[in-house]
Amino acid sequence: MHRYIGILGATGSIGQQALEIIAMHPERFKVGFLTAHKNAELLIQQALQFQPEKVVLTDKKAYETVKETLSAHAIEVLFGEEGLRKAIASSKIDLILVALVGFAGVLPTLYAIQQKKAIALANKEVLVVAGALVKEYLQHYQVPLLPVDSEHSAIYQCLVGEDKATVEKLVLTASGGPFRTFSKEALKKVTVQQALQHPNWQMGAKITVDSATLMNKALEVIEAYWLFDIPAHRIEVVIHPQSIVHSLVYFCDGSIKAQLGLPDMRVPIQYALGMAVRLPNQLPRYVFNGALTFEPPDLERFPSLNYAYEALERGGNYPCILNAANEIAVERFLKEEITFLDIYRLIEYCLNHVPYEQQCDIETLQQTDKETRIIAKQWKT
Repeated sequence: MHRYIGILGATGSIGQQALEIIAMHPERFKVGFLTAHKNAELLIQQALQFQPEKVVLTDKKAYETVKETLSAHAIEVLFGEEGLRKAIASSKIDLILVALVGFAGVLPTLYAIQQKKAIALANKEVLVVAGALVKEYLQHYQVPLLPVDSEHSAIYQCLVGEDKATVEKLVLTASGGPFRTFSKEALKKVTVQQALQHPNWQMGAKITVDSATLMNKALEVIEAYWLFDIPAHRIEVVIHPQSIVHSLVYFCDGSIKAQLGLPDMRVPIQYALGMAVRLPNQLPRYVFNGALTFEPPDLERFPSLNYAYEALERGGNYPCILNAANEIAVERFLKEEITFLDIYRLIEYCLNHVPYEQQCDIETLQQTDKETRIIAKQWKT
């Protein structure tokens, strides 16, 4: 019996690796639909290889290209939000991998939950921005959600068979990124090219920059809060440069459980697609042949974690402001409009200038996201 997988964001790093996993297990998985924004060439290749029932594009020009190229094949080519909703609602789909980047993942995830599809979540911003709403939807529609982030997958695995009441704290590990040892003075001069050279992981540009600023870890703290119902003061971060220990759970008896492995996103992707069933694979294995080290994060040089704890304390639309400001800050840094340290300054400016709302529905979050982006794009150094 095959599990039909829909992939939101098939041409990104996570989407491509998910398709690798699906190709490794043709007896277990089939592709139900694939979506992309405008990478028509890669989506066509994926569609021809995996033969999904549907593909969806959100860029009009790319949609026309794919529609023409696949016209001779039994693959339905859809466009825009309406196309996404049709693909998500397909009766054949069992599980949807949300691999879209940023706020764009929020509405499709909520709609997928409404359609009672199991969720493999690789988009941390969904819970950062709309954690309360997502949690409410999951409970109402009785839908399972499996985390794909390596850190949250690690915690999820460590909690299997455990009584949550015995958990003392969660510890998320962070590589520290390429600038872990840089002084504040050196951080003023870092380049985009340097920021994109992650020491351990192969990821997309946005998440790689987030790793360099530690914003990735800040967003993961907020995500962990919603995933595991653990108070913010019991979620910690530790720098672990080797990226072998993916996260740890402390228990009330002094025991610590950790999940270890090579820094390879295909492992947590496979665990999520398999719905927490361990499947065999031929991926490389870690060999214990060197020291594993740990150190506290430097919150003066990398203040992102402070934003996360403040966001959890304030709630409302504050995490949404944080996320939108960061998305624009990273976008502007990648275009070399602002410096690396300007990323923090831009975020702080938005947190202080976008109106704060305590009570939030999806319309409030959409408005907050839109307003924050406008302010962030206008910000000058």
